[in-house]
Amino acid sequence: MDNTQLIWREEGRKQVFQCRVFSVRETYCRSPDNQAKTFTVMDAPDWAIVVPVLETEQGRVFVMVRQWRHGAGELSLEFPGGVFERGEEPAVAAARELLEETAFRAGTVTPLGVCSPNPAIMANHVHFFMAEHLEDMGKQHLDEDEYVRMELIPEREVLQGMGRPPYIHALMGTALALYQRFVTSR
Repeated sequence: MDNTQLIWREEGRKQVFQCRVFSVRETYCRSPDNQAKTFTVMDAPDWAIVVPVLETEQGRVFVMVRQWRHGAGELSLEFPGGVFERGEEPAVAAARELLEETAFRAGTVTPLGVCSPNPAIMANHVHFFMAEHLEDMGKQHLDEDEYVRMELIPEREVLQGMGRPPYIHALMGTALALYQRFVTSR
């Protein structure tokens, strides 16, 4: 099957908005049948999401963070994560975000996959990791506008709750699915 008949060619672009966390551009493209169209694309840095796993006497638990999400207007319970710093490798970003948000240092960080958060309109990627052999360093190191509470949540509770409040963030569902694929293939 020849997929070249599906590919659009970009002929130009113009930035129309920029803020601290993303920018928006218009991209001028030519369709496979030679029609000119304009599309809107969001550019943002790549980020990492890490699924931190602790083995406890009560069973496997995830280290998660509860935080306010302005877009949804509600609290969300999520795996730690955040934007890469300039030049930072994905696994390093995952380990740093885990330590900053939860105070846990990862002994091992395993890549689970890379996805486009919304490929229809976003040009960045999210890198998923699992962190194990965690060590509690005792103190979070949050950004000045970051208000999160670290919580230990049983794995079963997250598996049963994903897709219902407070597990509202769609990318956490992706992280959970990639984590499950990894642990079942061990």
